Amino acid sequence: MRKWSRKNSLSGLKLRSEMDEHEATVLRSLIGAVSGLLSDRASEAPEDELAALTGLRTGSSTPPDDPQLLRLLPDFHRAEPGSPDAKRADLNAALRSLHEPEIIDAKLAAGRVVLDSCPEAGGKIVLTPEQADAWLAALTDVRLALGTLLDIDDDTPEQFDPSDPRAPHLDVYHWLTWMQDSLLQALAP
Repeated sequence: MRKWSRKNSLSGLKLRSEMDEHEATVLRSLIGAVSGLLSDRASEAPEDELAALTGLRTGSSTPPDDPQLLRLLPDFHRAEPGSPDAKRADLNAALRSLHEPEIIDAKLAAGRVVLDSCPEAGGKIVLTPEQADAWLAALTDVRLALGTLLDIDDDTPEQFDPSDPRAPHLDVYHWLTWMQDSLLQALAP
């Protein structure tokens, strides 16, 4: 992938890059995997009679069991470790039920923008600032999911031992980080 560049045109600011076919395949696959997790979560939401009458959608009131989904859809408030905070649990459940469908919709929409603007066979990519924002959001989601899968934290080394089965995935994580940073730098005036 080439570093993102910033170009002004008559139709406004455009952000440009180029990706080879393998990179496009990897990115599209990762976006598809995260979108699949989110779509599955949305389809598991309980049916609510009041929501059917009012048109207000509700989501699940319980946090996801899957660690990747939990990282993508965290609680709204975290109690201090060791403090019994039952009221916060009720608040989290209510907030999750009310807002999770919109959050999932926004994440899925960002993923669709990437899939729509990233050529399947690789090639040139030209984004508007709004599309770039969606790319940034989708890249964040993919990095969160992959980082959770790899158990990345402050103590994670820059590289795993080549015999570690996670080594290629860490390289992909670093590539996504570079892509996101390059796009952020291109967006900055």
